Amino acid sequence: MSKIRIALIEDHDLTRVGIRTALLQKEEIEIVGEAANAAEGLKMLKTLQPDIAIVDIGLPDKDGIELTRELKTTSNGAELKIKVLILTLRDNKEAVLAAFAAGADSYCMKDIKFDNLLEAVRVTHNGNAWIDPAIARIVLQQAQQNPAKQDLVSLDTKNLLNTSASGEIQEHIDPYTLTERELEVLQLIVEGCSNAVIAERLYITVGTVKTHVRNILNKLCADDRTQAAVRALRSGLVG
Repeated sequence: MSKIRIALIEDHDLTRVGIRTALLQKEEIEIVGEAANAAEGLKMLKTLQPDIAIVDIGLPDKDGIELTRELKTTSNGAELKIKVLILTLRDNKEAVLAAFAAGADSYCMKDIKFDNLLEAVRVTHNGNAWIDPAIARIVLQQAQQNPAKQDLVSLDTKNLLNTSASGEIQEHIDPYTLTERELEVLQLIVEGCSNAVIAERLYITVGTVKTHVRNILNKLCADDRTQAAVRALRSGLVG
């Protein structure tokens, strides 16, 4: 099986080393290059042609959003089909929407759990958008409150949110399809909790959590936890 080739563009050495060390725990991932600023990063991406660029939004010479825009708008970038995963401490609406408007494929917070980061990499590599649950909430609110400005949200994100062109919610989920325990688990998924944290908070085993998560995904017709979280928020199952 071919490896997922990743390039890191992050100016903080410790953060960059931490991400690299974490990702290299998985044999399916290969780190092909690293850069500490946008200028070096853009040159590196065009040379190495990785599958995914993990880009810090707060680079010293030019922010990651502008780097993403330049990469996605150049003919070279279009041909390379490099996917961009923004990694940041910013969870404000403006930064989120600007990143997706620039062509970012996924958006993660820097305090993301390793398992979630790995999931984000896999989902992004498969051509889908991965959005932190907190970020998904922001994008969802934007889509519902400003339907005339939905062009700010990328096509992949629109598909993930499953909103119509008018911004109306396309489907409703009957809360009675989920058990009370499944709703509790779903609420914690939306809050970004791992299976271990959910198990600890609900005083159940990790194995039981996994069973609940599997049932939730089936009932919500969701492919993954992020999509389940978005659908739960969209339908009003959780707050």
